[in-house]
Amino acid sequence: MQNKLAFLGPRGTFSEEAARSLPIEMPIDYVPYPSIIEVLNAVARDEVKYGIVPIENSIEGTVNSTLDWLIHEVDLPILAELALPITQNLLVAKRGNSLPLSSITRVMSHPQAIAQSFHFIREHLPQAIVENVNSTALAAQTVSEHPDEAWAAIGTRLNADIYPLEVAQPHIQDFSNNYTRFVLVGQEPLPLPASDREKTTILVTLPEDFPGALYQVLAAFAWRKINLSRIESRPTKKALGSYFFVIDIEQKMDDVLLPGAFAEIEAIGCQVRQLGTYPFYMQKAGS
Repeated sequence: MQNKLAFLGPRGTFSEEAARSLPIEMPIDYVPYPSIIEVLNAVARDEVKYGIVPIENSIEGTVNSTLDWLIHEVDLPILAELALPITQNLLVAKRGNSLPLSSITRVMSHPQAIAQSFHFIREHLPQAIVENVNSTALAAQTVSEHPDEAWAAIGTRLNADIYPLEVAQPHIQDFSNNYTRFVLVGQEPLPLPASDREKTTILVTLPEDFPGALYQVLAAFAWRKINLSRIESRPTKKALGSYFFVIDIEQKMDDVLLPGAFAEIEAIGCQVRQLGTYPFYMQKAGS
């Protein structure tokens, strides 16, 4: 099988931009898939070797479909993480005369992009119907295919290079410091350059009959001076009030500290599953 990397398509999504921004040190083909779940399933079925999916946005928080699928449906290690600056743009079909914002009847995009541009839509497009679609690029493609309609899409400026579109309004996201974290997953290692920041992600299941178990989990890291950058609960889907805890650790897997912490956590009856130990990369805004 050729080295293929799946991303949320069609062409022109932020996921494609993230995929092409990864410092991959070998030839690779980029393959679009219609949904996050299909990206992950393609890797799990060995249709492609790797996949990249969004996992968290600095404005809207966790991409639940990504996290839940990684927890419940597939067993794919995280190989790398990339933080990508996100700039949302209002895109319209190229036409002879410019389309006033007040004339736009429909605006479409991925739910995350719409949420990130909520205040702009409310202030400048109150008359427009808001429609959620699977990706920002699908929204751009749809708008480009209906040039006679007063429709607009929200997405990356890259779409204006791919489809017959123009930017009606740039930088419409509500907050300037808008980043999305993407994770690269795969069933075998990938050559990547060293990074000055490494992470390990684990999934912890608490025992049902151990009061204070979460405190004990955090204490196992605290006294070892291991920094945690994120902890999030997700339903186990077994019973109301039953949760997993996803924990991001600010260091790579080692031979002493992390194994010792995991053993201490398991000693109180918790289950620990490693989701990956990997380099973290950040692309600066404007680069």
